[in-house]
Amino acid sequence: MCNHHKKIRSNNKDLQSVEKKMDRRKFLQTTSMGLGAAALGSLFGMDKLFAKSNPQPKGIEDIMSSLPHFMPKAKRVVYLFQSGGPSQFETFDYKPKLMDMFGQELPSSVRQGQRLTAMSAQQSSLPIAPSKFKFNKHGKSQTWVSELLPHTAEVVDDLCIIKSMYTEQINHDPAITFFQTGHQLPGRPSIGSWLSYGLGSDNNNLPSFIVLTSGNSGQPLYSRLWGNGFLPTQHQGVQFRSGKDPVLFLNNPENYHHEDREDMLAYLKDLNEVQNSAFGDPEIDARIKQYEMAFRMQTSVPEVTDMSDEPDHVYDMYGPDSRTPGTYAANCLMARRLLEKDVKFIQLYHRGWDQHIGLPGGIKNQCKATDQPTAAFIKDLKQRGLLEDTLVIWGGEFGRTVYSQGKLTANDYGRDHHPKCFSMWMAGAGVKPGITYGETDDFSYNIVKDPVHVHDFHATLMHIMGIDHEKLTFKHQGRRFRLTDVHGNVVKDILA
Repeated sequence: MCNHHKKIRSNNKDLQSVEKKMDRRKFLQTTSMGLGAAALGSLFGMDKLFAKSNPQPKGIEDIMSSLPHFMPKAKRVVYLFQSGGPSQFETFDYKPKLMDMFGQELPSSVRQGQRLTAMSAQQSSLPIAPSKFKFNKHGKSQTWVSELLPHTAEVVDDLCIIKSMYTEQINHDPAITFFQTGHQLPGRPSIGSWLSYGLGSDNNNLPSFIVLTSGNSGQPLYSRLWGNGFLPTQHQGVQFRSGKDPVLFLNNPENYHHEDREDMLAYLKDLNEVQNSAFGDPEIDARIKQYEMAFRMQTSVPEVTDMSDEPDHVYDMYGPDSRTPGTYAANCLMARRLLEKDVKFIQLYHRGWDQHIGLPGGIKNQCKATDQPTAAFIKDLKQRGLLEDTLVIWGGEFGRTVYSQGKLTANDYGRDHHPKCFSMWMAGAGVKPGITYGETDDFSYNIVKDPVHVHDFHATLMHIMGIDHEKLTFKHQGRRFRLTDVHGNVVKDILA
C-alpha cells in the first residue's frame, strides 16, 4: 500500500470503526488463552475455531487445481449466435426432392405425432414448402451451400457443418436459455461463465467473457443469457455496447479525475476486506475483483474499441456495415480485436432469424447482413494465425419446419420452429475442417444418422477447451452442478 493510501486509511474514521467491531469467532481468537476459547475448541476442534475467514468449499481446490484436465486444442471461443432460429432449408440442408412435393400435406409418417407450436396447431393443413433458393457444391469438400451464402461458400473447407443438431425446446426463450446455459429455466451459469470459472483469464486488463449484440428486431435478448448464475459474480459476461460508452458506468463523472477514482477504490477495498475478514462472504471478494477490473478497463477498453487504426482493406473485407458501430459486421471485427487481446470467450448475438411469414425476403436480408462478415472473420483469423487456437461456432436455438406457416405461394412462405433437427457449424481449433456431420431425412424433419444433442455440443466444446465436462462442477444448494447437467457425450468423430 502506498503512503498516500496509508494516510487515507489512517484518517478514515468509518474504517476504524468497522475494524473495531468483532464477531464472536474473532473475539474468541483474540482471547484464545481464555476458558471460552478452550471450551469451544474442545467441542468443535481447534482447526475449525481458527479456520480461514473465507475457506474454499471442500473439494473445490482439487477441482480447480486439475484444470485443464488435458491439453486443450483451443485457447479461446467465439460464438456467433444467430438468434431466432435460421432455416436449415435456406442455408445448409439441401433437400432437392421437395421440389416435386410443393403444397402437398406433410405425411403423418414423417411428423410422427411430434409436438407443434401453438401457431402451427391452429392450421388446418401443413403444406410442404420447398426452398426457392438454389444450392451448389463448393470447395474441395464439395459441400452443398445455399446461394444466399456466397461468402460462406468460399470458406466451406474450413467448416465442420453439423446437420443433425436437436433440442427438446420448441419456443424461443427456453430454447435459447438451454443453448446458453444447459438448462431451459433461467438461473444457471452461461457457457462463458463456466469457462471463466474453470480456466480463468489470459488478460488481466479485460474480462474473460465479453458479449456483443446486433440486430434491431426479433426475439428479445436478456442479460441473464450471459449471467453467472450461482457462480461467483466476476465470471458473468460483460456487454460491450456501440457508441460513446462501450461499458456502462466505466468512465469517470465530469471533474472526477483518475486519481480520485483510484483513491475511492482503495478506500472501498479496505472496507470490503474488513467485511470479508469478518464474514467470509465470497461475494465480497468477487466485488473487490470487479472493482479492480473496472479500474483497469478504464484504460484497456478505450484502447481495444478504438478502431481508427484498422486499414481500409480490412473494412472492405468485412463489408460496408463494418464501419457502422453496433452492426454484426462491426461486432465481428471487434471480436477479432478482442481475440488478439486473449479474451477467453466472446459471444455475439445477432437477432432477426425468426421468419414465420415472408421468409424468402427476410432470410435474404439476414444473410446479406451476416454472410460477408462471417466469412471475413474466418479469413481474418486464418491469415493472422488465430484460427489455429480459436474455436468459432455459428448457429441458432433451433431450426425451421418443412411446411409453411400461413399462406404458401411459389414466391412466399414462412416456417415455424422445429427443434428435432437443424444445422450449425464449428471451425478452427479442435474440429475437422471441410466435413459435414449427421444426416436428416428427405424432409429435414427427423435425424437419420449421428444425432447431436445440445448437451453433446456443450460437452464437445468443453473438451476442445481441455475440460472434462463431467469433472468441472460447482456445489450449489447441496448439489454439484455442471454445464451438461447429468447428460452429454463428446462428439469424437468431428474432433481434429
